[in-house]
Amino acid sequence: MADPTPPNDPALDTLEAIAAYLANAFESGDPDLLTRALSSVAQADGLVELAAATGLPRAQLAEALSAGEMSLDTTLTLMKVIDLHRPGEGPDSTRFQ
Repeated sequence: MADPTPPNDPALDTLEAIAAYLANAFESGDPDLLTRALSSVAQADGLVELAAATGLPRAQLAEALSAGEMSLDTTLTLMKVIDLHRPGEGPDSTRFQ
């Protein structure tokens, strides 16, 4: 997998783009790649949408993503949002069947 998209890249300006980006980072299993991806998302234009979808304050989410240290509740909330907003992978998807 290629290095994560740099911060504020236009590719990270929507919730769907961020969801796909983070899902790929999680699926890579590479802790360094995931850390860089989380940091990139913390600075991305689409962070506002991600924060709204998680119900977390933007500043709190940005801080947690930048630090790479999130509570289990925050991690699970983030993963649910990622799963719901991945292009072609939402609740109507058949990937769990």
